[in-house]
Amino acid sequence: MSGENQRVDAPRSPYAEPAQPPVPPVPGPSAPVPGRLRRLAAPGLTLAAAALAFAYVGTVDPNEPGHYPVCPLFRLTGILCPGCGGLRSAHAFAQGDLITALGANALAVAGYFVFAGFMILWLVRACCGGPTPRFVLRRLHWWVIGVLALVFVVVRNLPFGAALAP
Repeated sequence: MSGENQRVDAPRSPYAEPAQPPVPPVPGPSAPVPGRLRRLAAPGLTLAAAALAFAYVGTVDPNEPGHYPVCPLFRLTGILCPGCGGLRSAHAFAQGDLITALGANALAVAGYFVFAGFMILWLVRACCGGPTPRFVLRRLHWWVIGVLALVFVVVRNLPFGAALAP
């Protein structure tokens, strides 16, 4: 009967956590922090790709025929789509001519500024170790964007909206 009161410990699992977690080494002041470099890789590469695209469009003028394809909607129907004039806008923007860029495609210029703001936020958070910013577009957001693009298309194709046409 003496075996009834004895306590039997369960065998320790090989997956159990140790009593004290190991302390990670602290990098010196001159050593790069691998985590920071890893966090900066995605926004840095995205920014580099956008800069290369703008450099190409800024160098190769879309106003000269033969460099870029013509908008198929405009070619078939004569209707300016929301993207018509976007390359001319990017070219003017890359050249530093904001007025011409707005005249070519104001919606695209608004997109450039939204992209720039997002990139600044992403880079600051990646550098400081904050969470990655996320754009969560709900159904209502998509509807608002679609309606704004539709209004932009309708207005720029009407005589009173000729200022919005490229």
